[in-house]
Amino acid sequence: MSVGNTTNSSDSKIWDALNELALDLRWSWNHASDELWAKLNPELWELTRNPWLVLQSVSRAQLAMLLADTEYQGAVDHVLRTKLELETRPLWFQQCHPEASLSSIAYFSMEFMLSEALPIYSGGLGNVAGDQLKSASDLGVPVVGIGLLYQQGYFRQEIDSTGAQRELYPFNEPAQLPIQPVRKPDGELLRLFVEFPGRKVWIRPWRVKVGRASLYLLDTNDPANAPADRSITSELYGGGQELRLRQEILLGIGGWRLLRSLNLDPDVCHLNEGHAAFAALERARYWMVSHDQPFRNALAATRAGNLFTTHTPIEAGFDRYSVALMRQYFVGYAEQALGISCEELLNLGRVGASGAFNMAYLAIRSSAAVNGVSRRHGQVSRRLFQMLFPRWPEAEVPVGHVTNGVHMPTWDSREADGLWTCACGKGRWLGTLENLDTDLRLTSVERLWEMRTTGRHSLVEFARKHLARDWAARGGPPEEVAQAATVLDPNILTLGFARRFAKYKRPNLLLLDQERLIQILLNDQRPVQIVIAGKAHPKDADGHAMIKEWMEFVRRPEVRQRAVFLSNYDMLMAEQLVHGVDVWVNTPLRPWEASGTSGMKVLVNGGLNLSVLDGWWEEAYSPDIGWAISDEHLYGNGQDSDAADAGALYNTLEEEVIPQFYERDSDGIPQRWVARIRESMARLTPAFSSNRSVRQYTEEYYLRLGAAYRARSANGGAFVAGLLEWKAKTAGLWSHLRFGPLHTETRGGRYILEIPVYLSELHPSEVRVELYADAKGGHPVVQQEMTRGNALLGSTGAYLYLASVLANRPVTDYTPRIVPSKEGAFVPLESIEILWQR
Repeated sequence: MSVGNTTNSSDSKIWDALNELALDLRWSWNHASDELWAKLNPELWELTRNPWLVLQSVSRAQLAMLLADTEYQGAVDHVLRTKLELETRPLWFQQCHPEASLSSIAYFSMEFMLSEALPIYSGGLGNVAGDQLKSASDLGVPVVGIGLLYQQGYFRQEIDSTGAQRELYPFNEPAQLPIQPVRKPDGELLRLFVEFPGRKVWIRPWRVKVGRASLYLLDTNDPANAPADRSITSELYGGGQELRLRQEILLGIGGWRLLRSLNLDPDVCHLNEGHAAFAALERARYWMVSHDQPFRNALAATRAGNLFTTHTPIEAGFDRYSVALMRQYFVGYAEQALGISCEELLNLGRVGASGAFNMAYLAIRSSAAVNGVSRRHGQVSRRLFQMLFPRWPEAEVPVGHVTNGVHMPTWDSREADGLWTCACGKGRWLGTLENLDTDLRLTSVERLWEMRTTGRHSLVEFARKHLARDWAARGGPPEEVAQAATVLDPNILTLGFARRFAKYKRPNLLLLDQERLIQILLNDQRPVQIVIAGKAHPKDADGHAMIKEWMEFVRRPEVRQRAVFLSNYDMLMAEQLVHGVDVWVNTPLRPWEASGTSGMKVLVNGGLNLSVLDGWWEEAYSPDIGWAISDEHLYGNGQDSDAADAGALYNTLEEEVIPQFYERDSDGIPQRWVARIRESMARLTPAFSSNRSVRQYTEEYYLRLGAAYRARSANGGAFVAGLLEWKAKTAGLWSHLRFGPLHTETRGGRYILEIPVYLSELHPSEVRVELYADAKGGHPVVQQEMTRGNALLGSTGAYLYLASVLANRPVTDYTPRIVPSKEGAFVPLESIEILWQR
């Protein structure tokens, strides 16, 4: 239906307003417009939660009736006015950083989880990207997302009669998605291209409005492309290595070209995982053309504004490409576009002349900052990348961390939203989150328990409907389908486990002793139920086998009322689960959970966590707010670690979790349980929200890197020339540097250390001489600059350096060292030299 179907200007205005609202994904977390869509088509709205689809499908009669309804018109007008007010008023960024000259941040990600109405995501990576984009909108941070529009997205899951997973790939019809094609100012469709061997591949860009933010999606399903190229954006994480390389070229190179075609020149480029690292090359290419300088100058200038976030906790998780495949796709780009040899380009992504091209290495060598996604993951990442920084201590490998957070307005239930609004106000997620913990703690026990009870009832109702549809679709007999209405009990302790079925996540740890689990579930006095969901990658045989094992378990007659597996885990199902479960169970093999976000989503709804101490939970855990499985020891693979953790899991359930849930007062309220809920909500919800993580990225990275990029680009890139000259000079002379003998003595409880340092032709300002000691024996790391004394007579470039430190540990712990130093340089990212006195 078009505006032409309406009867007057008032109708046309309301229709336009509905279109504007439906195309803004703010509705995915601001539910003020939910009733508008439900009135258009209640059944379709409940099934899809896609306002744009509902709007395109509404009957003329229904639309005419609603457009004539003054109450409906008033509701539409109110929602639209509220939306426009939010888009124009100053938010956190404008209020707290009014002088910031940050133009924009380009956020590149292979997937974005924003809504089930836009199914272009798989799991954790997309969850982080989508939630951060939403929080950027809430906070007024000028972020622009870049991703791919997948024709099929990630697969939908079906469980067959044998309990095996089947993968289905429904088509994402663009006309039914809340997206719009990008057009030029004159209305012509914008089309771009990237060069592949022997041909151009044409790109259609689409825009997704996400509140104040925009997400641009690239699509190769263009009639001008060959069939194989039209299918480049067919599946998320599908196909082989060559298809993945094509997608990453499209995302990085095509994505940056799109930004420039839109006259956007972001100060900061945020690479969400190494998939997008080619954007750094294309960004440098644009800079070298506009500044008429060679590629090495351009990369030095632009890397100052690049941030790389790694989500991978294992070496095998990084994308790698063979040298032959890279040469096939990049020899022309390197020589003609960048003006360098293909070998020079390859060296940006490998260690050694024969190694495979590693996208994470390219991202690191093209960025000014690198971060992991939890404190533990930062440590793991420093170990993974140490080979790129030889002789540097692992603790100084330049990888920080920003622990992930989730977008709480997306994941809270209607009841939780009402509780938080009453306690903390409507604008609680738009600022710095101060006093949220104090305000939330004033909520009554009765209100908290009512919210939890309502959430559990809603989850049971959802699960029953889902199972009835599922069993009927599989051809189950009517009496079996009817039994779906009796599974689960809204009044008993409900555990939840839902995530990707991968071996390291150990989704079947609970099944290690099935008889013990059955005893837990069927206890007469203190019964328990569990809801399971999750997909296995199509090529992951272990994941498929684990799903089948769960299906065999939940079909056992004695547990069918207490354990269910819900097929086709997606964002809508995730919302229902995190709204309703009492305890979220997480059982990864340490330290392979980079962060994890599923358990964060239950926080806002009063759910509690029972998890291995890994990822975010290692930072969040306290005995008064949740439970930890086993200790902090890092296991390798093996049955011993599984048995130990499974035993700890069963014991914790039997001895702590279950008794506390059923310990009730005279009003039927578990006081100690609700006390945990209150403290978990108050303390953890703000700390593990994407509001906090986006503010942290902004203040620790975006502002600093944006300023560094602008400084390097100023005056035609004058700083860069001096930087490269310094790098070349220090690298060329480093082998000539040496130490003389170290002299130490003790005076007044302090060590006095003196050492001659021979700097050859380097000026003292071009290096930093330090005294270093590792953390050991309870003592912290010491990294203290030594003081330059007099020049040594008879030697060129020789000086005496001195330091004084407390004599509270052995003097042999201390070692002098020399590192490169230049104001404005990122060391060791830009200069890895280091010399130790031995």
